[in-house]
Amino acid sequence: MTCYQLDDELWFPPVEAAEDYGLLAVGGDLSPERLLLAYSLGIFPWYNPEDPILWWSPNPRCVLFPAKLHISRSLQRFMRKRPYRVSFNENFAGVIDWCRSLRAGPDGSGTWITPEMEKAYTRLHQLGFAHSVECWEDDQLIGGLYGICIGRCFFGESMFSRSKNASKVVLVHLLEYLQQQGFELLDCQQTNDHLLSMGAEEISRQEFLHHLEKAQVPPYGPLVSQFE
Repeated sequence: MTCYQLDDELWFPPVEAAEDYGLLAVGGDLSPERLLLAYSLGIFPWYNPEDPILWWSPNPRCVLFPAKLHISRSLQRFMRKRPYRVSFNENFAGVIDWCRSLRAGPDGSGTWITPEMEKAYTRLHQLGFAHSVECWEDDQLIGGLYGICIGRCFFGESMFSRSKNASKVVLVHLLEYLQQQGFELLDCQQTNDHLLSMGAEEISRQEFLHHLEKAQVPPYGPLVSQFE
């Protein structure tokens, strides 16, 4: 197995060097510059609190094309009968905190959203690259997701739900917005039944990189957020 050791220089090995299950490199840091470079190359960080930073580019890759969103009849009925309020970038801190806390065990383990990760993505939010979608019932935050936006691609990071269908509702609203704005795809990173039921599919790493080109995701440089 080949796994590259990163240093203080801003670089990544070619994603083709990653194992099919995705591990590419270890080390480096979570600076905005390195994170943006990673996403622009189809790479993302994911690691346990006790591990060094691990960088991944899995093959296949789970993605959701906005035009292929599937909303079940039961979900359509639910959304008509129980219209939650959905917002964008209204409470990024609350969303990432709930994503972390609902996965953490009593001792704080069990989640990859370490304090360092939370700080790093909050910084990207302040810079205009990380964004959240929130679901509210009255004044209670009951669901949400957050991710990174570069070019016409939204790289999903995590979502949570504290009430029935709340995470599905935010995903529907996000994908409808992305379709309206001409986005190429939503990167889901890892496959699960929840995403597949809503139209997600697996594509090869090479096809994923091709879609990043179509989405005008440049190699790291003058990146400008298009998600307003």
